[in-house]
Amino acid sequence: MSEKRRIILHIDMDHFFTAVEEREHPEYRGRPVVVGADPKQGKGRGVVSTSNYEARKAGIRSGMPISRAWKLCPEAVYLPPNFSLYIEVSLEIMDIVRKYADKFEQWGIDEAFLDVTTRVKDYAEAEAIAKQIKQEILEKERLTCSIGVGPNKLVAKVASDYQKPDGLTVVKENEAERFLAPLPVRKLLWVGRKTEEKLKALGINTIGDLARYDPSVLSEKFGVIGTQMHLMARGIDRSEVEQRTGAKSISHETTFEKDTDNAEAVLKALDALAEDVSKEALSQSFFFKTVTVKVRYENFETHTRSKTLQFMTNRTQDLQKTARELLQPYLRSERKVRLIGVRVSSLIKGEKQKTLV
Repeated sequence: MSEKRRIILHIDMDHFFTAVEEREHPEYRGRPVVVGADPKQGKGRGVVSTSNYEARKAGIRSGMPISRAWKLCPEAVYLPPNFSLYIEVSLEIMDIVRKYADKFEQWGIDEAFLDVTTRVKDYAEAEAIAKQIKQEILEKERLTCSIGVGPNKLVAKVASDYQKPDGLTVVKENEAERFLAPLPVRKLLWVGRKTEEKLKALGINTIGDLARYDPSVLSEKFGVIGTQMHLMARGIDRSEVEQRTGAKSISHETTFEKDTDNAEAVLKALDALAEDVSKEALSQSFFFKTVTVKVRYENFETHTRSKTLQFMTNRTQDLQKTARELLQPYLRSERKVRLIGVRVSSLIKGEKQKTLV
């Protein structure tokens, strides 16, 4: 029995952070723009988050130390990340995109997979949908994206990177292996820098080299990943497009050793909980928009109160300030407090998926 034919789209926004900055500040257009840490005249610490194509012509790349970027292009516009703005724009874009498919999977802040198998009869119709998506994003958000169309997630992902920026690449099932073969092995999904080095040590430089390599040797050297890489090099990927909801919320709470009516002690504990929650959100690259506090009195009567912010954030000070505002009315009661809690929700990832190192 043959495997059911699928048609998958991968949408990837072009140099997303800097593109949004250029949209908001037209005076930056045509100039090298770098979003990341403060370069401090070449002595700054931290790394580049995103650079536009003008900055990339100077050799600046994502993940590069900001001090190195400054040396390469001191005349660039250097901006701190405005994550709350980027996430608001991302939410708008994903709302546009998801309606074109029955199955939708967001990857990080600026990428998404769409399974359009049930929406189209062939690749020509899939290409038409891709063009429609690109046009709608351009008209509504004044931003460009690149789209890959393929028989699976792997091929679609590689194809979306093939003609950046503002590209559209269609790769049919019978073209997949031939399309992948001449590309550097690093272009293969999940192959990171260290894996690339190990493959090059075996004489594997292109995806075609990997497809032709003895799979038993790959399995011996890389384990199950070796087998998976060999299949992917041949354009084979059976993974499904699936909604990745991840964590719905992050919360921490504490029960006092003794019920207390000491407002200062309660607020101090609330600040500590908020700090723990924001650190956990940051460690998972989450931003949040809704804050909820929970209070339980000595008689076990329990209340919750929430507020949805006007912006996405993961800053401790934003969470502490909002949590204090929400809790204040409950501290005016003469009853003693037994438990308090802090929860954040309306979460969204603020970074791309990791690759194998």
